[in-house]
Amino acid sequence: MSNSKPLKSDSFVQWFRSSSPYIHAHRGKTVVIAFGGEAIIDSGFPGLVHDIALLHGLGIKVVLAHGARPQIEERLRLKNAQMQVVNGLRITDETALACVKEAAGITRVEIEALFSMGLSNSPMAGANIRVASGNFVTARPLGVRDGIDYGHTGVVRRIDVGALERVLESGSIALIPPLGYSPTGEVFNLSAADVAGSVAAAIGADKLILLLEDLPSIGRKRRLPANLIPAELDEILRRQKRLPDELRQSLTGAVESSRRGVERIHLLDRKLDGAVLHELFTRDGVGIMVTTEHYEEIRTALIDDVGGILELISPLEDQGVLVRRSRELLETEIERFSVIELDGAVIGCAALYSYQDEAMGELACLAIHTSYRSGERGDLLLRHVEQRAQAAGVKRLFVLTTQTTHWFRERGFVAMPVAELPVSKRKLYNLQRNSKVLVKALD
Repeated sequence: MSNSKPLKSDSFVQWFRSSSPYIHAHRGKTVVIAFGGEAIIDSGFPGLVHDIALLHGLGIKVVLAHGARPQIEERLRLKNAQMQVVNGLRITDETALACVKEAAGITRVEIEALFSMGLSNSPMAGANIRVASGNFVTARPLGVRDGIDYGHTGVVRRIDVGALERVLESGSIALIPPLGYSPTGEVFNLSAADVAGSVAAAIGADKLILLLEDLPSIGRKRRLPANLIPAELDEILRRQKRLPDELRQSLTGAVESSRRGVERIHLLDRKLDGAVLHELFTRDGVGIMVTTEHYEEIRTALIDDVGGILELISPLEDQGVLVRRSRELLETEIERFSVIELDGAVIGCAALYSYQDEAMGELACLAIHTSYRSGERGDLLLRHVEQRAQAAGVKRLFVLTTQTTHWFRERGFVAMPVAELPVSKRKLYNLQRNSKVLVKALD
């Protein structure tokens, strides 16, 4: 007979279980991760390498695009030289190009060394990761702009998609430095953001992750919303004139990548330990996601949403806040429901019942998941139902509630006697629940 005690459920077990849908969803997907040279010299860089190794171990195909700005600047300093910047773009002369080549080579070796670790007491134990680098990027010179010759500074011209795909299919991680090559044998200094975005678009990556030194804000330290579309990011770039050059290049690259077909671009704070894992394996993430369309939407419910609605409203039914509904009833009335869907999960719902003879409608079963009640989603859902009601010819919208009277009153609802309910609804009124009846006139 065993004397061992059963394991208690803890935060690790709960997190691991909740992350399993995302582990399944990302297996076999291709992710491009870009980071600057600042990350490589940071003491926390081995932790990032361990996280990337974990992604690889979970069956994710990984492409890494790295920068080398501080490494280049250090080598220029040793030669008493510097790289001139004009209009946010670096001019790469012969001396600077030599430093770029040296820095790119050194950083490549350092990254490959970390991925080669396999000590038994380290997170890399048993990883056995192979890293492949090469001339995947064909580039052309930036040329002369506004009378300025940018020398060996270049832009991406073409990506060798076939070669990259062979590397990924072989089970290796692809490592791409900020260098490009021309058919004539020239070498060009490239922006890591340009490389990462071009690679992601060319190979049809499922995600592009940009690890930034500073996340952008709106005004004075006000964080951006968790989801942006390209037009919104364009507006931020237009308004924010003082963004650092590297950040502006990354954000511009994110916009271009989105418009070139990369469905999800994640902007993460590079200094946040475990940011990549949090972003990919939790529903809310920790960064800003750029998508072609907003990934949170309010829509009419479908039969496939019944399970999600039941999971959402069951706790409120147990508390007596909502009247209990069976799965069968939900299935027959599903077209009356609207839902808020966030990344495939139902986080809010509400139903509309019309009484055409009285030109009235009932708002029922309004519920928002407890983790998402701080984002004014209840107001958005209410407005959506009001619009549906108006389209159906409803002049007055009423609600029966036992515990949220003040919330509705703050949004224009006023008390109404039970006797003024539609006849068919009045016959079903539950005297034991003694619900308050509130009504709002729709313009």
